[in-house]
Amino acid sequence: MMQPAKKNVALLVICQALSMTSITALFTVAALIGDRLSTDSSLATLPIAFLQVAVMLTTIPASLFMQRVGRRTGFLLGTIIGMVGAGLGVLAVWIGNFPLFCLATILFGIFNGFAGFYRFAAADAADPAFRAQAISLVVAGGIVAALLGPNLANWGKDWLPTAMFAGSLVPIVLLQLITLIFLQGVNIPPLSSQEISQTGRSITTIMQQPIFIAAAVCSMVGYSVMVLLMTATPLAMVSVPHPFHHAATVIQWHVLGMFTPSLFTGFLIARFGVLTIITCGIILNFLCIVTNLAGTGVAYFLIALTLLGIGWNFMFVGATTLLTQVYTPAEKASTQAAHDFLMFTCVAIAAFLSGRLLSEMGWVAVNYVALPGLLIALMAVFWLRHQGVLKPAAKL
Repeated sequence: MMQPAKKNVALLVICQALSMTSITALFTVAALIGDRLSTDSSLATLPIAFLQVAVMLTTIPASLFMQRVGRRTGFLLGTIIGMVGAGLGVLAVWIGNFPLFCLATILFGIFNGFAGFYRFAAADAADPAFRAQAISLVVAGGIVAALLGPNLANWGKDWLPTAMFAGSLVPIVLLQLITLIFLQGVNIPPLSSQEISQTGRSITTIMQQPIFIAAAVCSMVGYSVMVLLMTATPLAMVSVPHPFHHAATVIQWHVLGMFTPSLFTGFLIARFGVLTIITCGIILNFLCIVTNLAGTGVAYFLIALTLLGIGWNFMFVGATTLLTQVYTPAEKASTQAAHDFLMFTCVAIAAFLSGRLLSEMGWVAVNYVALPGLLIALMAVFWLRHQGVLKPAAKL
């Protein structure tokens, strides 16, 4: 019989796969829908920016809510909100209402704010020796998203001939229903009354710790650079012009790059150390930008976005693993919430800037804007390495 911890991780992998498939399907078409519904092309990525703002604003209340009522209840609530948002998105595209589509993406952002804690739920369920692998495996659930998300978006885009891309959002509703079923089996005990009663350090004190600073910087940079470039890519490709199915294929390879490495990222962290893996992720992001600047053929977009995906994975899983060294059980909810709030604040800004930069300054400018952040992340890693505060397991 499967151990409870491994059963929970397995179910969380499935739920993460379903949630990421939904998110990937939406991201594949969201900017294109925004471009069709808005009167200003620079607002094409505004719905995605609203989504990321909703994620940002949801992280703190979601984390505190789940601390009190448990992970499963929080995930169930988030999934129901996501299902309503997806349905509203179909209606918005059907009637051609841009503000309504923005509202739909806000609701889906709330769902994403809850779903972002699947990786922390895996850390809760695993013992310390298995923690990096558990986080990595849950993130690996996104491999399914890479295989299904863009294909579902491409497959359904003409289901409703008078409202292109409305059909791309229909499968998202079904995916949310399936997620509700699997969540019934998740059983992660909430904190005990004794753990809840413990106050721990203030969040201000925790945020001043070198490990928290480095983890937050790497998460903020890695995620925002990924969103900045990924969000603009479909628009850049269509403007070349490349057909939509080529853009969907590039997004598919990008998402594969994001999640396939998670099958072994945890083992790489255990073998080479978390800071080494984060550094590799930063280097891969630099290579992505170099490739994007080299040409606008489909092959350039495909290689660049795949490198971007792998780089995001190394930075994201690495930073999440790093963060688990900062807090005690009593400090967990506030620390995770503060970290994700900072991360998704940067992501929201990146999502908004992506469309405006592309519209007003072009594809080359979008790539150059990503460079300073990557340099800052690299400096943060080198700074932490010389602080001497990492636990021995992280220095291997």
